[in-house]
Amino acid sequence: MLIKMKDKMRDGSFWPKKLLPIALAIFILFPLLSEPKNLVLLPAEPPAKIPYKILKKYPHPPGSFTQGLVFEDGFLYEGTGQYGSSCLRKIKLETGEIVKEARLPRQLFGEGITILKDKIIQLTWLSQIGLVYDKQSFQHLDTFQYPIPIEGWGMTTDGEHLIVSDGSSKLYFLNPESYEVKSRLEVRDTSGPVHKINELEYADGAIYANIWQSAKIIKIDINSGRITGFMDLSELIPEQYKGHSDYVLNGIAYDYEKKRFFVTGKMWPHVFALELLVAK
Repeated sequence: MLIKMKDKMRDGSFWPKKLLPIALAIFILFPLLSEPKNLVLLPAEPPAKIPYKILKKYPHPPGSFTQGLVFEDGFLYEGTGQYGSSCLRKIKLETGEIVKEARLPRQLFGEGITILKDKIIQLTWLSQIGLVYDKQSFQHLDTFQYPIPIEGWGMTTDGEHLIVSDGSSKLYFLNPESYEVKSRLEVRDTSGPVHKINELEYADGAIYANIWQSAKIIKIDINSGRITGFMDLSELIPEQYKGHSDYVLNGIAYDYEKKRFFVTGKMWPHVFALELLVAK
């Protein structure tokens, strides 16, 4: 009896004609539905454009190949790149004066920075090492190896993890003590993964990121990786650097007290203070 039922199910005679399409759909979809881990859900809606207002522009130290930017205690902290001239700086916002500086060894190319408690952490590009400094004195405290073989690009912190980009669509969440990778996040929009994620800034529960060689800053949902909004900062690019492949928008810092962002670019003469005009 069971064998006859199976034969009828194969040739379709077991099913009423009206139910046959439904039965076929169930057989086709069941393997997919039973393994949701293999499904990738893209955002349903495209990112919204975030309007902003330029509050002020400040002088930016000449020759700064900006790779990382942080604002804390009224000062800008900046990490710069290029072999032979990479450094970590503390800068007076109003004047652009460099009040403290630590230079990297010539063989290291400096990248993103972040501040966590009383320490400043700085990435390097291809050397797969990070540098740890005392925030007050800029004394070099430690050097650590990247936990996985990636390039160092941007970095920020949510107060619990170091959040690192490597120029791909991935973000890595590291334990700030052991530097172990605790989790990974892929940045996506409605078309799929978004690559060239560069400098990062965590602000009010979201991650803001530069896309290398783009005039956009994107806003990323920290839980899903979905891009929920973007700023088009084309108007801020200095006239002499429009279309330049190296001297691009790079550097995002957030002032938690006054709820303003600071943005700049590589070799740009100014840092811009921005107010976002929608809820963050």
